[in-house]
Amino acid sequence: MNVHTVDLGPDGWLLEETATGPRPVPADRLDDHFAEELAPPDWATDVLVYVHGWRTGRDSALGAARRLLGLAQDLYARRATAYPRLTPWRPWLVVIRWPSASLPSLGGYRRIRDRAHAMSTRGHAARVIARLLGYLDAHRADPGGPAVLANRDGQYLHLVGHSFGCRFLCEAVQWAADGPSTLGWSIPAPEGRPFTADSMLLLQMATPRDAFASTFTALAEAPLRGPVVATYSQHDRATGFWHLRAEKRVGIGHAGIGTAPAPVSAVRMLPPDEPYPCAVLDHRFVSVDAGEVFVRGNGPAGAHSDHLRPESAHLLLSLADHCR
Repeated sequence: MNVHTVDLGPDGWLLEETATGPRPVPADRLDDHFAEELAPPDWATDVLVYVHGWRTGRDSALGAARRLLGLAQDLYARRATAYPRLTPWRPWLVVIRWPSASLPSLGGYRRIRDRAHAMSTRGHAARVIARLLGYLDAHRADPGGPAVLANRDGQYLHLVGHSFGCRFLCEAVQWAADGPSTLGWSIPAPEGRPFTADSMLLLQMATPRDAFASTFTALAEAPLRGPVVATYSQHDRATGFWHLRAEKRVGIGHAGIGTAPAPVSAVRMLPPDEPYPCAVLDHRFVSVDAGEVFVRGNGPAGAHSDHLRPESAHLLLSLADHCR
């Protein structure tokens, strides 16, 4: 399985391993570092960037990303005809890791919430991730090239976040400038952006329900060719119980997207044998009710980390299929 990692320090800056331990990559070496470590291979059809969430160690983050990708690969191997535009589907995964450890408590939740926000605002995470996405976009085969509209030889870029990791992706995409036109999706996008993503899947996002209307306001016109899709489950205690006490309101991961700068489409999470029509997902914001799927978890976080399911893989593959 082709999985590569990117590690961020507490200030959001990119780290590299050396003989004496991790150290920040100098700003003038960022692109060289990406070229050495993260050049998208020619065989890949889709580039996936995954950012983990709260209380996830380095090994656990890598394991979760591999698990989700493995579920998607297994599902595609069994039901390739359900995704007719993925012919073939050969994913290449980049995992972004950041320090998210804390106690499973209200204080721990607030601590990591504040760290995630600070890493992207006062720190460098948004710019570093945006720079990484820009590099990946510049060095992938362009599916929007002039040869054909839906170039199957192109490489598509998909963003996947979990919990607080969704904030990092939203901050990075919002930080970036405006970008190019859509392919398979009908969502309009202006020209001139430094990178563009073909889909953004936010699994159990740890932000208030009005975050897209109050904080990530630029996502309505962000460098996205496809939709912003967020899952939620009332069994998620981290974004329900803990989020309510930390921020005086429940989070998207518990109750779905509330207000947003564009209409929000609502859909039930579907089983792998039931296809998502393109019209259901072809909106700027899509709120997916996973309350019948994400149910496992008896600890303080409830079902917050029950996103590694075949249904999630089905949603990811459906987005990749429909963006062609």
